[in-house]
Amino acid sequence: MPDTRYTIAAVLVAATVTFALRALPFAALTPLRASSTVQYLSRRMPAGVMVILLAYCLRDLPLTHTRTLAPLAALAVTVGLHLWRRNALLSILGGTLAHVILASAVFAR
Repeated sequence: MPDTRYTIAAVLVAATVTFALRALPFAALTPLRASSTVQYLSRRMPAGVMVILLAYCLRDLPLTHTRTLAPLAALAVTVGLHLWRRNALLSILGGTLAHVILASAVFAR
């Protein structure tokens, strides 16, 4: 059985490291907010992430099947809603709803 002092020291070290690791992002956040690089990335990254997700989701889509129309129609709904309202939540929910309805009801096998 380990020594009591060793156990207490190990718990204190673990607690200190855990606290420091959780506090570090908040301490680093203030200087980063003024950074022009972070501001540039905050404007550009959402579109970049969406393009990567689009390529990932549509990469294996067989273009010869009729069930391909469901995700493509949902993509069109998502883009249309976003261009119309400029609301990411509405676009995501609308596209997801369109895909679920089309894939499970219209193009179901």
